[in-house]
Amino acid sequence: MKAKFSEIKEQAEKYRPDISRFLRDMIAIPSESSQEEAVIKRIKQEMEKVGFDRVEIDPMGNILGYIGHGKHLIAMDAHIDTVGVGDKTLWRFDPYEGYEDNEVIGGRGASDQEGGMASMVYAGKIIKDLNLEDDYTLLVTGTVQEEDCDGLCWQYIINEDCIRPEFVVLTEPTACRISRGQRGRMEIKVTTHGVSCHGSAPERGDNAIYKIAPILLELRALHENLKNHDFLGKGSLTVSEIFFTSPSRCAVADSCWISIDRRLTAGEDAELALSQIRNLPAVKAANADVEMYGYSRPSYTGLEYPTEAYFPTWLIEEDHPGCKTLIHAYRELFNEAPEITKWVFSTNGVSIMGRFGIPCVGFGPGHEDQAHAPNEVIWKDELVKAAAMYAAIPSIYVENYAGLMPERTENLV
Repeated sequence: MKAKFSEIKEQAEKYRPDISRFLRDMIAIPSESSQEEAVIKRIKQEMEKVGFDRVEIDPMGNILGYIGHGKHLIAMDAHIDTVGVGDKTLWRFDPYEGYEDNEVIGGRGASDQEGGMASMVYAGKIIKDLNLEDDYTLLVTGTVQEEDCDGLCWQYIINEDCIRPEFVVLTEPTACRISRGQRGRMEIKVTTHGVSCHGSAPERGDNAIYKIAPILLELRALHENLKNHDFLGKGSLTVSEIFFTSPSRCAVADSCWISIDRRLTAGEDAELALSQIRNLPAVKAANADVEMYGYSRPSYTGLEYPTEAYFPTWLIEEDHPGCKTLIHAYRELFNEAPEITKWVFSTNGVSIMGRFGIPCVGFGPGHEDQAHAPNEVIWKDELVKAAAMYAAIPSIYVENYAGLMPERTENLV
């Protein structure tokens, strides 16, 4: 079997130029959330070229590529939408034309996270080349709208496509470390109400902006006292936006609302987070409304799939069969122990494991600090390393861990 792992690494290295070319092709196609159609078509072309057994695009616009016909369904996921480029003057190279040298590839989406897709597609090629197919079906997904609403794509895949893998490898950037969890998040709205009047006589009205002021101070204090977890870290909140309505600049504001980015550590959920804010003295005094935002933006296909802006925390233990599969694969391929980590940001795991209890483990090329940043790059060595991992994982799982996988993994948070 050692010889087989050596062959996997050799094949991955052989495809370094192909992986790089394919990634640059994806980068060159602008693909912000709800505008992914062209890059999805490019991925379909590459999947068919390298020999995937079946390639489909679902009604939401996610691409689903299958290898094998075995009974154990294993999925690997990359979201292929990106954020915008921001201030182009901060870029040293064109974010879509991209950049390449012997070590890195640059461009919007390089690390976050079209690099993962490039490595997965060529892992499929390696599986075909080396006849690594076993009693598994590998599903490679290129998912949409993650940057807008993480996990929405997998709510659709599980609920509407009726696809439920045994476990899922998330290929968000980990610098080729193994990630076993992340904090969840919520988008919360707090609204105060007032009565408008002419600004020359403000005592005739009731200023909704003033009612927000003490709430802001209490939210800042609440952040300092949120729960901590020894692995995932501390829960947090920040006020990210503020809005108001008023008849004019010469009038008292009749409503004011703020947006809160709430990060949830282990043991925190939506009910807790909302009740903490509703119980603040300033919120009660202002009779403020506290609610979750919703999301209902149509996908590029025109499909609208509304959800609430709640993205649950998830965490899996190192001795879980899914996590042990990746640790085993890494040791066999690279003759050393992998580093175990967590994500600071959020991933599609909020639905896959957070909502549905399907075990998730993360391993991806690229670095988290490159996400959403100008001059985003990814390292070619990591693309090759990830392709080898993705090719090895399915057969290792079937041979060693499939029989140990519980029917449903309880979310450990």
